[in-house]
Amino acid sequence: MELFNQGRFFECHEAWEEIWKRSDGAVKLFYQGLIQAAVAILHAQRGNLEGARSLYQKASARLDSIPYEHMGLAVGDLRVELSRFIEIACRADAGPLPAPPRLRRIRKSRA
Repeated sequence: MELFNQGRFFECHEAWEEIWKRSDGAVKLFYQGLIQAAVAILHAQRGNLEGARSLYQKASARLDSIPYEHMGLAVGDLRVELSRFIEIACRADAGPLPAPPRLRRIRKSRA
């Protein structure tokens, strides 16, 4: 998560891939979606807009079925931020890219 939030998308892809390889079922799909989201952002930053679109679609297919809050993370917020980021990055008239999405922990309020 720290690598993702630091904008080190290749490195977080590598770290998550190790977890993904040892996972199965819904957990495996969740990590695959995170990996694909990171690579989509990386492609957008490198100007590979077709790659960004393609990986975004794959990430969305996996992350859209994940609850808004999952494993202590605000996955719903990530989905929204990722969608906006890719939309702006892929515009024909796009200027500089916005800040990339961040992955946030859910803070539970204490009663």
